[in-house]
Amino acid sequence: MSDSIDIARQQLGRMRGMTALYHRRFFTDVWLTLLLWLGLAVAGDLGSELAFLMLPFVALFGAVITAFDASYLIFARHYAAALERYLNYGLGERVLVAADLEDSYLFPLRERKIVTISRHFTWFGFVTAFLTALGALAYVFGVYLALESIDGQPASGIYLGALATITVASLAAGSWWFVSGTGERRLTDILDAAFPKR
Repeated sequence: MSDSIDIARQQLGRMRGMTALYHRRFFTDVWLTLLLWLGLAVAGDLGSELAFLMLPFVALFGAVITAFDASYLIFARHYAAALERYLNYGLGERVLVAADLEDSYLFPLRERKIVTISRHFTWFGFVTAFLTALGALAYVFGVYLALESIDGQPASGIYLGALATITVASLAAGSWWFVSGTGERRLTDILDAAFPKR
C-alpha cells in the first residue's frame, strides 16, 4: 500500500504542477492574442489594410488556443481530484481538499458548462465570460474592418468562406467537446474505474 500511496502522491504533485502551468499558459495566450490583434489593428490604421484581414482570424485563434489551455486544466484537475480521493482513502481521513475547494471557488467539474462557465457562477466564470465577450467583439469588429478593406474585390467570397468555415468548425467542435460533456466523460469513465468512489 505504501508504494501505491507514494506513486499517487508523486502523480498528484505532477497534476498540481500542470494546473499551475496551464493557468499561466492561458493568460500568456490571452496577452499574446491581444498584442497581436492590436498590432495588426495599428498596422491597418497606418495604411496596411491587408492587416485588417487577419483580425478575425487572430481573435478566433485566441479563442481556440485558450480553450485548449482550459482543456488541459480540466484534465489535470480531474486527475488530481481522483488522486486526492485515493490518498484520502489510504490515509483513512479527509486531509486533501484542494479539489473540493477548486470545485466551489473556481468552477465545478462533472457539471455541464461552456469551457469553465457553469451555472455555479464564480469570479473565475465571470473572467472567462468577460474575456470571451471581448474576444467576440474583437472578432466582429475585425470582420467589419476586413469587409471594408476587401469590399467588392473578387477574393472577398473566398475570404469570407474560409473565415465562416473555420468559425463554424471551431464552434461545433467546442460545443461537442465542452458543452456536451464529451471531454469530461472520457476522463471520468477512466478515472471512476481506476479510483472508484468509496
